[in-house]
Amino acid sequence: MLDFGDFEEMGEKKAQDEPHYKGHRQRLRERFLNAPDSLQDYELIELLLFMAIPRKDVKPLAKDLLNRFGGLPQLMNAPIEELTKIKGVSENTAASIKIVTVTAHRMMKREFLNRPVLNSWTRLMDYCVSSMGDESKEHFRILFLNKKNELIADEIQGSGTVDHTPAYPREIMKRALELGATALILMHNHPSGDPKPSQADIDLTRHIVRAGETFDIVIHDHIIVSRNGYSSFKSLGIL
Repeated sequence: MLDFGDFEEMGEKKAQDEPHYKGHRQRLRERFLNAPDSLQDYELIELLLFMAIPRKDVKPLAKDLLNRFGGLPQLMNAPIEELTKIKGVSENTAASIKIVTVTAHRMMKREFLNRPVLNSWTRLMDYCVSSMGDESKEHFRILFLNKKNELIADEIQGSGTVDHTPAYPREIMKRALELGATALILMHNHPSGDPKPSQADIDLTRHIVRAGETFDIVIHDHIIVSRNGYSSFKSLGIL
């Protein structure tokens, strides 16, 4: 027959058998629910990893990921193939991270879809920097606008290397005509971190402007984004 002492011993043994990270996970969730902004970056990553890695202490991995990629924005924008190179990160774990990133970008994009984007320029630039500023390769992106300057499409037209991406004025105009766009905002990123336009950037922009004139398509601006901010051809007097 079991007495109360036996029950106490069983309870103590059960507590000892419980992985130490279980209590940590619960406390971290409670902190997030009570004060989300109080959590450090690595703790937010821990919460993400909880869902993908249910039976492991993920704090060391969360800190390692931030250190490897250089910070929260760089980590969240890292390609899946780069994430899975890290020991302990499966494809499922990498997908969990990217789902959050894509969802956040899509929410920001929804703010501009079918609305006049020129009236929300600051928010638009926040979206551009957030979605492209930490990319490791150059991408050439175009915002297609209708005659009311409402955003009708946001598309990447080409991707390249760390310091070059191809863009072809003829293909850009073809796509604009397919969408019925009457104005464009050009955009590309500089992985180097310097948003200053190169001479090649300027020359390409002028070619696109001339191509647009043939079809009465206006180029409102060309934005170069980087992790250190952005530059606007219009503000620089280039357009």
